[in-house]
Amino acid sequence: MNPLRLGDLEISTPVVLAPMAGITNAAYRRLCLEMMRAEGADGLFVCEMITSRGLVEGDEHTKDMLVFDEIETRRSVQLYGTDPVYVGKATEILCAEYGVAHVDLNFGCPVPKVTRKGGGGVLPWKRTLLGEILKAAVTAAEPYGVPVTMKTRKGIDDDHLTYLDAGRIAADSGVAAIALHGRTVSQAYSGVADWEAIAELKAAVGSIPVLGNGDIWEAADALRMVTETGVDGVVVGRGCLGRPWLFRDLAAAFRGDQVATLPTLGEVAAMMRRHAELLCSHMGEERGCKEIRKHVTWYLKGFRAGGDMRRDLGLVKALADLDRLLAELDPSEPFPASELGAPRGRQGAPRSKVVMPDGWLDDTDGVGCAIPEDTVSGG
Repeated sequence: MNPLRLGDLEISTPVVLAPMAGITNAAYRRLCLEMMRAEGADGLFVCEMITSRGLVEGDEHTKDMLVFDEIETRRSVQLYGTDPVYVGKATEILCAEYGVAHVDLNFGCPVPKVTRKGGGGVLPWKRTLLGEILKAAVTAAEPYGVPVTMKTRKGIDDDHLTYLDAGRIAADSGVAAIALHGRTVSQAYSGVADWEAIAELKAAVGSIPVLGNGDIWEAADALRMVTETGVDGVVVGRGCLGRPWLFRDLAAAFRGDQVATLPTLGEVAAMMRRHAELLCSHMGEERGCKEIRKHVTWYLKGFRAGGDMRRDLGLVKALADLDRLLAELDPSEPFPASELGAPRGRQGAPRSKVVMPDGWLDDTDGVGCAIPEDTVSGG
């Protein structure tokens, strides 16, 4: 498959790591990047979402999230915002002060604390406001040669779809690409992603690349999405939780090799140890060990490791504790084949009601109605 081109930026393997709150920090991005570079390939690995207002107003937590590993020669950040002025200023700060090579705008987040302020996946309902935000970011990034992309969902719910209009507005605004998660906000992460909608967007938007997102659990799923929808690349989120080697498989698959990594428990333990080591390197040992705890369930999903072991791993306070526990695992236990192609991470149930500002659905304009987002970034 051809490389992914975002403006002047070329991605050799058309694969993007989706920003995930509390997950895609510098340590995890490096781990995934190491996996892809082991295949002589490269992708695009996006930092956790930050708020434009938090960055502009100098929020310390927001700035703490803008940490990059030394091997990240191509820095990519996702911005959230509801105000064109803040988004434009934040984009310029990222380009001028942080040397980013790519800015992605979030119009897909389904989290109530975001949607109740008119942000994330509900913002594209306001077509005029969406266009103003996109143009502000593109204008701010243009002098630096930095491409701006956007990620969105099908719409608020099945009765309020926005993705086709969003694609048209993105192309008209000078956006370098649009990524579509084939679910509505009301679906959150439940059910099955609608790849037909992704194909429809690709057919409707011919002037810019379209990326597909949703239900890519294995490298074969990515190839199938490209075949079925015609997209120019894929965005991978929950499928890589506890499985950073998925990016090695994706690199091989897009090169033409059908590869599915089936690591033994010993190899998974080594990967978990490497992840913890990188976390500690970036955050210090105490915080790094605390961070690795959330990944234990994902790494061990399907393996026979007992409840006591999982509990103890979820309480580690030092790398020495982690080493001792990992040494007790059976290194020869094969990877549970039942987990291949199985959903990972949060799923939940559809939401009966999407939280939005009062009167949000009354018009599709939105100029002057933006509700300021939170200053503090993070999930």
